[in-house]
Amino acid sequence: MKFGGTSVKEVGYIKIYDIISNFKHDNIVVVVSALKGVTDALLKATRRAELGEEKWIKDFLKELRKQHILAAIESIGNLPPFLKERLSKVDQELEQVLYGILSLREASPHSVDYVISFGERYSAEIAAAMLMSNGLKARSFTGGEAGIITDDRFGEAKPIIDITCENVKSRICPLLENGTIPVIGGFSGMTMDGIVTTLGRGGSDYTATILAKAIHADEVIIWSDVDGIMTAGPKIIPEAVTLPEISYAEAMEMAVLGAKSLHPRVLEPIMDEKIPVKLKNTFNPGHEGTIIVSKPSRPFPSVLKIISLIRDVGILAIRGTSMVGEPGTAARFFAKLAEPKINIMMISQSISESNISVVIKRQYLEKAYEVVSEDLGKDAKRLEIEPDISVIAALGEGMRGTPGVAARMFRAVADAGINVRMVASGSSELNISFVVKETDGIKAVKALHEEFIEKAFK
Repeated sequence: MKFGGTSVKEVGYIKIYDIISNFKHDNIVVVVSALKGVTDALLKATRRAELGEEKWIKDFLKELRKQHILAAIESIGNLPPFLKERLSKVDQELEQVLYGILSLREASPHSVDYVISFGERYSAEIAAAMLMSNGLKARSFTGGEAGIITDDRFGEAKPIIDITCENVKSRICPLLENGTIPVIGGFSGMTMDGIVTTLGRGGSDYTATILAKAIHADEVIIWSDVDGIMTAGPKIIPEAVTLPEISYAEAMEMAVLGAKSLHPRVLEPIMDEKIPVKLKNTFNPGHEGTIIVSKPSRPFPSVLKIISLIRDVGILAIRGTSMVGEPGTAARFFAKLAEPKINIMMISQSISESNISVVIKRQYLEKAYEVVSEDLGKDAKRLEIEPDISVIAALGEGMRGTPGVAARMFRAVADAGINVRMVASGSSELNISFVVKETDGIKAVKALHEEFIEKAFK
């Protein structure tokens, strides 16, 4: 079971005990996130330390200690001496690394990963102590201590699965056999040399599925502050419904689209073993939630299941007849964007070869324009950026092999008076994405939801 930082902050760590006490006959491994906002605060602290702001760092450390002590008191009451000692040790280690950055005026990727891993360390210590204060046997671990070994790609580390599985099995399974609940801080691992790494934002979910693979878990339950995966964002579509089941393939498409529900690689470790993943609400534990499985057991009424609105994106387009029939133009274009590590989210090229358009994060548009114009500006008549767009992504396994889905989608959008600027669809037939003006984004989601989801449930 993985518990998110939002749900823990709102109701306290005691909620973990309330939930797992309903699973008395199961062996449970608990994975916890940092309290909401702590990881961002730690990242900010590395920047302030680089700038030499000693007073800010001193005040930050004082406030962070206070925040976690209060969270512990709210969940446990009087703090047991062992917890005071362990939290003090975490405080000291964090202070040492931040003052090291302060002295050097430099935060390496290695240092940043180490600093931002501390949120989960605090969380694991408090959660384990809370379980012990309620009569359960528990032991806290960092991801590395639990056995998660990764490469050294700081910020987006990837686990070395064979070694990780062997380590986790030898360290965690004996605890389960004697009735101890391992409480593991998510988000981090360590290299073979013992250097702390992080798995990317949302990496606590990834931690849970890595551990599940290693111990051959029956299921993974991810507890957050929502009832599960919904057909659309409920703030945009109040009529949105929770999906009872989705497939691994659909969930992976959703994660890659940037949906907040899942880390992009979260399903990789458990797909081969077909371990189901449940998404449930800490505040509404009786709700069925959404289960992610290899193959859903029941059909969904609509061919579309999820309609997502992706904001904060823009188009970079390169145009010119000099590109026609000229091998390597596209390769040069993409290579230039790769140099500053700008990720391409969507690609479109006309059959005439005179136009290549890509969708990237809006914050990188100016930089992308700059690096491409240095090399390719002279080979194209026009290089343009368009910041005021949104991407609509519609996905569902029911689209696969069903004629007329795209026609029906674009008809619904056209009837709403919306112009489609760019379209992309993968060969998997699970997803059709298209670009509209930013002002038309919400209107497009509503049009599709009404045409497919709401009609299907009437």
